[in-house]
Amino acid sequence: MNKIEPGLGISRRYLHDEVADRMRDLIESGEMEPRARVNEGELTERFGISRTPLREAIKILATEGLLELLPNRGARVASISEQEIEDMLEVIAGLEATAADLACRGIADAEIDAIEADHDVMVAAWKAGDEVEYFSRNRRIHQAIMAEARNPILSSIYVSLSGRIQRSRYSAHQTPEQWARAVSEHDRMIVLLRARDGTALSLLMREHIRGKKTVIAANFGEAGAQA
Repeated sequence: MNKIEPGLGISRRYLHDEVADRMRDLIESGEMEPRARVNEGELTERFGISRTPLREAIKILATEGLLELLPNRGARVASISEQEIEDMLEVIAGLEATAADLACRGIADAEIDAIEADHDVMVAAWKAGDEVEYFSRNRRIHQAIMAEARNPILSSIYVSLSGRIQRSRYSAHQTPEQWARAVSEHDRMIVLLRARDGTALSLLMREHIRGKKTVIAANFGEAGAQA
């Protein structure tokens, strides 16, 4: 049997993976908008790298669906059709519903306290009309419930899929009625978490995500079609 020498594992993180992470953040934050061309010269200067790791990162993000490769013309941020948005949200709704059920099986009081603290700040932001803080806390709550499911495979699928519409999901403008309904549903989430009622929380989470379809399609789909 061949002896494996120490230090020859595959845990080393390559530069192109780091670059892919940074570009992914730019796309998900909206700094790189749908259908925007990838400016290689600007990014190499910004990251302080050569074009080789950048192009490797572009290939990674293309396989994730975040970028589209253009024949002999570089790459651009992917756009998403209204039908794709609807299909993706249906899957995300299922993932979050499953996470909610799993979270209720083992979540501790301290973890619920932390989620409720974010919820309280979110509600205060809603009352103050502070959309930036509201959506930031909203996102933290959903991510926390996903984390409390303690299922790495579920989380991995969720991250790879939700990243494509993350910016629109957490920044889409809502009518006052839609916003009030979302807050009311979040109020209910805290109650169900305290009760460890996974069945009811799962149902609520699925409908909560489905209710975002129209809002996200209007803010993301139409913007992509006009770009």
